[in-house]
Amino acid sequence: KRGSHGGATGTSDSRILPGCHLIRQLRLDELPQLINILRGEMSWIGPRPVSLEIARKCEAASPVYTARYLVLPGITGWAQIQYGYAGSVEQELEKLEYDLYYLKRISLDLDLEITFRTLRVLATGHGAR
Repeated sequence: KRGSHGGATGTSDSRILPGCHLIRQLRLDELPQLINILRGEMSWIGPRPVSLEIARKCEAASPVYTARYLVLPGITGWAQIQYGYAGSVEQELEKLEYDLYYLKRISLDLDLEITFRTLRVLATGHGAR
């Protein structure tokens, strides 16, 4: 099954416990990452971390992928609000363009725009999986 070995999580992924789809849809499954922010291992905004398996495949396909590591990973980011969910390495490489855009234009203004767009996604459920 897709995602069952550390890859992207699919809609029928066996790792999603029965009855927990609402938790994922409301993004409550992201709350434990607040601990990573408090530890200084993550940021609110930055390139969204991916599984090690997907990261290695993306690095092999595009060496520029490692530029994402110049900033802390984030709970939300430009790629998430512009592209959304990536379910494959190919889609993850498409999202890379948005991460590179963010890295080139990182600013308080862009972070505020990402924050407001993320709040809109949370409020409307648009893009929730």
